Order: sequence, then C-alpha cells, then structure tokens
Amino acid sequence: MSEIGRIHSIETFGTVDGPGIRFIIFTQGCPLRCLYCHNPDCRNFHDGKEVTIDYLIEQIQKYKSYLRKGGVTVSGGEPLMQPEFVREIFDRCHQIGLHTALDTSGFCPLEVAKPVLEMTDLVLLDIKSYIPELYYKVTNVSIEPTLAMAKYLSEIGKPTWIRFVLVPHLTDVSENIEKLADFIVGLTNVEKVEVLPFHKMGEYKWKDFQLDYQLQDTPAASPELVQQTVDIFRSRGVSAIGSSTL
Repeated sequence: MSEIGRIHSIETFGTVDGPGIRFIIFTQGCPLRCLYCHNPDCRNFHDGKEVTIDYLIEQIQKYKSYLRKGGVTVSGGEPLMQPEFVREIFDRCHQIGLHTALDTSGFCPLEVAKPVLEMTDLVLLDIKSYIPELYYKVTNVSIEPTLAMAKYLSEIGKPTWIRFVLVPHLTDVSENIEKLADFIVGLTNVEKVEVLPFHKMGEYKWKDFQLDYQLQDTPAASPELVQQTVDIFRSRGVSAIGSSTL
C-alpha cells in the first residue's frame, strides 16, 4: 500500500472522463511519447507534486454531493505507473460510496495492473491505433501490452470504454480504423467507443518545454472525418460516438 504519490493536477468538475460529474486526478509520469500529447508536462515522473491519499480524499469529500451520479477518475500521465497509490485511492473512494474510473493506455504488465483493476468500476482504455507499426509511430512503444489488457478486461467482464484519437494524415487510415473495429467487436465488455478528434490546444506546452512538435502542420479533425470514423465502427456493430475533446 502506498499512501503517497505524485500528481500533476486535479480537476473538480470534469464531464468528459467517465459518466456524470467527475473529480479527476491527473497522475505524474508516462512511459508513452504520443505525438499529439496535450499534457507533455505529465511525462517526467519526478515533476509534479507529492501528495497523500488523505489529502486527495479530503478534497474529494468537498465535492461529494456533486459526484453521487458521477465519481472519481484517475488519469495522467499513466496512472498504472503508480499502481499501489491508485488502488488505495479507489479503495478509499469505494468506502465513501463513489464510482471509480481508470483512464489508461494499458501499457503496463497485467500482473501489476490486476490489483488496481479489482478496485476499478470503469476502465477508459486508450487504444491509439491498431496497426503495430503505426501504433509505435504514434506512441514510441509497443501495442501488445494494451491489446493484452483489452483481452483481459473482456475476460473478467470489466466495463470498458475504448478511446481512439483521430489524427488526420496519421491515425485516420481506413485499414487502421477497420482493424481496430474488428478487434473491439470481439470483446464482450466494451460499452462504447469514443472517437476523439485531434486538436492543437496543447501545442504551446511543447514550445514551452522546447520539444519537437511534429504535428504542427496537421489540421484538427473535422466533424465530417469524425463522423466517417464513427460510421466505420458502427458498420462493424460497435457502439461509437464522436466527441468534441481529447
């Protein structure tokens, strides 16, 4: 059990990271290097701030009356870099009657993730692409751990939302979307797929950190492209919606 962890920030009235109004904890540290990351300041585990679980629960309690039809989401960064910390947060949330959601890339050994998943009511699983070479290009890591987690979540019947970021001229390849849809349709636990259109709201952070932002000439995903992608998922029998935000 870990009573102390590192976070980047908190959001008290989130509406896009799980059902209802959410208290969102953004953890610090991420092993992925996504080309479109809008929180590059979450990458380095040693940045951010150290907090106790007691502190977080104290903050959550202030908003509990608003969270009864929502809950608490732990996002990042990558929460599974701090599995004991996240598991304890979720355990404490359950003790006060709040729903828990984990927003993860799935890039984590399953044995490390399982204790966290036991305390998780809903998984928001980010699958950045499906073609392995394209996934690596987008994230700089292998897709295999994420697919293994997706299959495990299906095996244990854990409610899951799949999130797919649609980037023009990168992840919008028809074959990539079709293969992802075919994979998802074989899972039994996926409640819906959220197609998240690429935007450039985080570009300024890349400049602030003097990072090479390779997508500076990439346009935002249009509503028409989002709808075309949603239609591909639906044509495979997958419940899918478009979203206006990452």
